Formats: sequence, C-alpha cells, structure tokens
Amino acid sequence: MGFWNFWQHLPSLVRPEIFRIGNFPLRYYSLMYVVAFSLIYFLVRWRLQKKEVDLPLNLVDDFFTWAILGAILGGRLGYVLFYDFPYFSKHPAQIFLPFVWEKGHFIYTGISGMSYHGGLLGLILVTLFFCKKKRVSFLKLSDLFVPAVPLGYTFGRLGNFFNGELYGRPTSVKWGMYFPADPLVLRHPSQLYEALGEGVFLFLLLWWLRKKPFPAGTLLGFYLLGYGGVRFVIEFFREPDPQLGLVWGPFSLGQVFCLGMVGMGLGLSIYLLRRKNV
Repeated sequence: MGFWNFWQHLPSLVRPEIFRIGNFPLRYYSLMYVVAFSLIYFLVRWRLQKKEVDLPLNLVDDFFTWAILGAILGGRLGYVLFYDFPYFSKHPAQIFLPFVWEKGHFIYTGISGMSYHGGLLGLILVTLFFCKKKRVSFLKLSDLFVPAVPLGYTFGRLGNFFNGELYGRPTSVKWGMYFPADPLVLRHPSQLYEALGEGVFLFLLLWWLRKKPFPAGTLLGFYLLGYGGVRFVIEFFREPDPQLGLVWGPFSLGQVFCLGMVGMGLGLSIYLLRRKNV
C-alpha cells in the first residue's frame, strides 16, 4: 500500500473508542477535551509564575472551573439553538442526557453536537460575571488566556477527526480522505486543516505576540480577528451541516458568525491601539 493510498483510507483505520465497558465507551474525543483543557491550564499557570501578567496565581484555579462549565454549556446550548433547534424542541431530554431508552433499557449515546461560537459566548458571559465578582479586569484576564487557548483547539479538532465527523467537502486533491460515514467520496480532511489553522498557527502567532507592549485587551481583539479569519477560509472546505446547508449565499452559518468575530476583533483592536496613542 502506497503512502497516499494509506493516507486517504486512514479514517477507516482509526477507531473512535479507546475501550468500552458494557454500554459505556471511552472515546478519543473525550480524551482530547481533557488534554486540551489541561494544556491551557498549565500554560496559563506558567505565564503567571513567570509574572507575564500582573494577576494572582490562585486566580487560575478559581476561574478555570467556571470557564470549563461556561464553554461546555454554551457550546451545547449554542448547537441546540443555532444548528438543530427543530429536533431538540421535540426531544428536549436529549439536550443534556447522554442516554436513550431503547428496548427496555438505557443505552449510553453520549452528547453529540457542540457549537464553538456558542461556547465562546458562554465563556465570555461567565468571564464577565467572574470578573465583576472578583473585581478583576476582564480585558487583562482575557489576555492571560487567549495566547494558550488555540493550542487546545488543535486537540479538539483531532477529536473530531477520530470521531470521523465534521469532514470536508468532496475533492480531487491527493491528500483528501475517505471517511467511514461516506466511504465512496474523497473529501477534504477539514478537521486537520482546522487543527493546523485555528490551532497551531493561531497559537504560535498569539504566543509570539503575548510579550509585546499592547494595551490590555488587544490580544483578545487579535484572537477574535485571527480565529474568525482562519475559520472563515477553512469553512469553504468543510461540509456544511446537513440540516442547515448554506444560509447566506455561498456562506455557512459558521462563516456568518466568523464575519461577526472578525468585525468585533478588528474594532476592539483598533479602538485599544488608538486609545493608547491618544
């Protein structure tokens, strides 16, 4: 088997489950979430230990549980409201319950469907509440976290790849892949594009910029601008959600949200940089 033949059929060789105990599977997707949150946690603590940001070290421990809950709840509710509300309005129990009743007993199904933009909104709301409660600068706390956050996306998108989900549009490029859900069509491995673009590239850029003497909040602006721009481009290679398709001309719903992120990031960055020079 040649390299490209092996590469194209790699998704069919990857099992989404690490192991299974009865009806309960441990998936690589779940493991990737643990790795992502752990990496962000240790990178942020390292920045505080190096005194890169003037905030107390114990702030990370106080905030991190809030952040995880905000991101997960926001991501789940965002998916329900933005991407598949007609279905979940008829099956509300499946919004948060990872089980279905079938043939006289419960079957573990997990919770499928998360929205990045919903998770971002949930995280912002939780952060605003936390900062008000603790009397901490929202912009300063945001700048502490955003250089580390994209590295977490790298593993989140690898989790999507292991699950064989969120694959790309049909293609003829030789690095395309055959995914188990549609094994006869060669597709862009858009999860890997996102892992490299939203993950590695954005992480390296923001990590390099983190020590520059920008006003508080500028890194947040760069993050919104960078993520929105990179994701907007990659979405042209990603298969739109089947229940939605394209929602605005050639654009998917994710691209519409990303345009909003680019606008907010650009506006915030310009405002803060101009205010510094006044």
